[in-house]
Amino acid sequence: MALKSYKPTTPGQRGLVLIDRSELWKGRPVKALTEGLTKKGGRNNTGRITMRRRGGGAKRLYRIVDFKRTKHDMEAVVARIEYDPNRTAFIALVQYTDGEQRYIIAPQRLAVGDKIISGAKVDVKPGNAMPFSGMPIGTIVHNIELKPGKGGQIARAAGTYAQFVGRDGGYAQIRLSSGELRMVRQECMATVGAVSNPDNSNQNIGKAGRNRHKGIRPSVRGVVMNPIDHPHGGGEGRTSGGRHPVTPWGKPTKGARTRNTKKSSQKLIIRSRHARKKGR
Repeated sequence: MALKSYKPTTPGQRGLVLIDRSELWKGRPVKALTEGLTKKGGRNNTGRITMRRRGGGAKRLYRIVDFKRTKHDMEAVVARIEYDPNRTAFIALVQYTDGEQRYIIAPQRLAVGDKIISGAKVDVKPGNAMPFSGMPIGTIVHNIELKPGKGGQIARAAGTYAQFVGRDGGYAQIRLSSGELRMVRQECMATVGAVSNPDNSNQNIGKAGRNRHKGIRPSVRGVVMNPIDHPHGGGEGRTSGGRHPVTPWGKPTKGARTRNTKKSSQKLIIRSRHARKKGR
């Protein structure tokens, strides 16, 4: 998909750059594969804000996406590529030979009419899903499982991918786009190819209202608040907020490491995504 720019006939269109979605399906999604989606507004079950800057936005239908790809050794034909308001990637409606329809995350270079299949040993082409045990080393993959049978969790956002770089015992080594090198069990499934909509990060939304339509509220910097509202607040004139940036609750932020190194999954990370920064 290409990018689409606009003539500056209004202030909101000056600099506006959006994704050209003219090739996507223009109708409604398949009703049987959708669910209602309740807005939370960033609140938890006690009604308190646990995630700031959320609220409002256009009403959405949730599309039930098949992240597990458990229908093995049965071909499916891509019926159409659709827009999904709940994620940055596009989704593809596929129809299996037994008539069942499912949504999957659409990879790049997957077109209407293409055939896809998942199984223990299938062809290495975009949209096909297989475990790492039957995959050649060097394959570009997405929608990667962390635990066998749990469904894909890694590399699901627009334009993301990982590379299968090696085997070690019962584990597969994958290099993520963040630079992290980690291991997952070879029984874990992954889908061949990179995720669709790689130009998503090159958009310029043009005006604040478009963010409000997405359900994103304005973010106010701590340095413009009062001392009662934020640790960076107050001071005479314009201040930088101090030497160490913190959250409103005093926790270090903007680059401070928050991962618990005692997690059991820590041993599966061969090289951290921060490894390149240590040389500075």
